[in-house]
Amino acid sequence: MKKTCLDLMVSSVEQLNEKYVLLKLTHSEPLPPMLPGQFVEVSVGQSLTTFLRRPISINYYDAATNELWLLVAVVGDGTRQLSQVRVGDCVNCLLPLGNGFTMPQSASERILLVGGGVGVAPLLYFGQKIKEMGGQPTFLLGARSKKDLLELAEFERLGEVYVTTEDGTLGEKGFVTTHSILDKVRFDQISCCGPKPMMVAVARYATKADIACEVSLENLMACGLGACLCCVEKTVEGNLCVCKEGPVFNIKRLLWQL
Repeated sequence: MKKTCLDLMVSSVEQLNEKYVLLKLTHSEPLPPMLPGQFVEVSVGQSLTTFLRRPISINYYDAATNELWLLVAVVGDGTRQLSQVRVGDCVNCLLPLGNGFTMPQSASERILLVGGGVGVAPLLYFGQKIKEMGGQPTFLLGARSKKDLLELAEFERLGEVYVTTEDGTLGEKGFVTTHSILDKVRFDQISCCGPKPMMVAVARYATKADIACEVSLENLMACGLGACLCCVEKTVEGNLCVCKEGPVFNIKRLLWQL
């Protein structure tokens, strides 16, 4: 897909909790088409210590309103500066980048979307696209505590939502791979994004259950174009740049010990 560098205007800033900020961006001209699972490289011009762009998953894209959502986890100076933009500010974005999730072949397929932490971000837009084709996505979202769960109302608008928290403050206590829904429903495909230990556990479950599974890797992606080689992942095909060949990979392509 064609990549575009645009100055997008901030139309909304929503502080979801002390760590996460939801930015809604728009443009005077129609935004380019985007796929679920793709990402954006965002320039952090306000930071004197941040020289490289920051990769942010496409959380949601609405062609009707010409609006792009980015869910920002504040983990360092760059993302901290990005979280402090105000309505009316401009944010320079290179987009859309990478390859997205595989869409189901038919609306009848049972698709499970598993997310943890900020890894839930790309699943919202994916769920929307599944719903638009007449499907019914199922979401399984994990977090340490109730306060760490993000955009629950938005996910509930799109499909069934199941939750695990490590402290048991919401949903079932434990991890996503221990949720009872996995014993009750046979899914045709699993798509996952989150911390690597969680994705490895999901990939292990999918392998044992003989279910097709994709994961969205979160390797450090400095350029987003496959030039800097920061995000290389070892695969059955050799070393591949996650930003260019991914970030979404079928687990059969990865050299994970399952």
